[in-house]
Amino acid sequence: MHSTRLISALPFWLSLGFAPLIAAGAAWSGWWLLLIPLYAFGLITILDFITGLNSANSQIDTPVSELFWYRLITLVWFPVQMALIFGALYWVSHTDHLRGFEVLALFYSIGIASGAVGIVYAHELMHQKSQLERWLADLLLASVLYSHFRSEHLRVHHLWVGTPRDPVTARYNEGFWRFFARVLLACPRSAWRAEVALLARGGRSKWSASNPFWRYAVLQVLFLALAWAIGGGIGVLLFLFQAFVAVLHLELTNYVEHYGLTRLHLGDGRYEHVLPRHSWNAAHRASNWLLINLQRHSDHHYKPDRRFPLLQTYDAGEAPQLPLGYPTMVVLAAFPPVWRRLMNPRVREWRRRFYPQVTDWSAYKSGSTPMPKGAR
Repeated sequence: MHSTRLISALPFWLSLGFAPLIAAGAAWSGWWLLLIPLYAFGLITILDFITGLNSANSQIDTPVSELFWYRLITLVWFPVQMALIFGALYWVSHTDHLRGFEVLALFYSIGIASGAVGIVYAHELMHQKSQLERWLADLLLASVLYSHFRSEHLRVHHLWVGTPRDPVTARYNEGFWRFFARVLLACPRSAWRAEVALLARGGRSKWSASNPFWRYAVLQVLFLALAWAIGGGIGVLLFLFQAFVAVLHLELTNYVEHYGLTRLHLGDGRYEHVLPRHSWNAAHRASNWLLINLQRHSDHHYKPDRRFPLLQTYDAGEAPQLPLGYPTMVVLAAFPPVWRRLMNPRVREWRRRFYPQVTDWSAYKSGSTPMPKGAR
């Protein structure tokens, strides 16, 4: 039984493929540096076509003790990511065979890994009750200078997804680059407001040591200091570059997950409960392996602390389905005309299917429906 669980968990360890590919790119440069994006977006998409869709669901009452081999990949990724980021900084600081554009390509590839894997794993870990897992989430987010994502995701997104209070619900017809600029400005302020409101409800000041933003700041400064100690000013710039690439890939994913999907306003600032219909899902097997079932996104919103092997899938009658897995969809999202041509008809069909009674979508499209009651 133990070996059976290991075998069934192994496909979710696809993320470790980034490590030897990044090492090969650093050592041999040139065309080897193309292997990382080809792995993340090309090979996974090909595997999606080969392996097809997976609509099977695990037993949700499976004890945590039987999920060891699934959980282990999320626990070991932090040291792997540290080795990739800071090992590469040391390498480029002590060798000279990589040309300038090759160094950028190397750290772009590391940013793909720290974003498409590291932040996805941090997302899984931050929802758990274990202090170890929550600390690993904080460390992973600090290593890409996006620590506020934890507060924004837990205190805002899960409460107010599909409403004007949630900055990362992408609006209908909003191109990704406009969305990206908006969330980079809005999310840190939004996360701060949410944490300050929580502290106030407990009778504490925003300057209280309980405010997690102090922890976020200390961890981020420590990572920047480590980058400086290894590579000086250039090391800091390269560290910032991989962090930007990681955040870019996170927000591309956020954009895809809820594009154009809004909760029905019931009047007086009240909105319907979050339902499976309010997230885009994808049952593509290989990309769910790489992204540890992130594409079963509706069930994650239903049960946020449900561990990834137990997330359930929904059919098209309950939740909208993407035509391709997230790795391909995030590439298409970077080209707004292509994205709109592909996805706008699907959003309109979603409206007709689930909300035939709504005849005027203009306020939903502009994000100008009333702010949810009780939102801070």
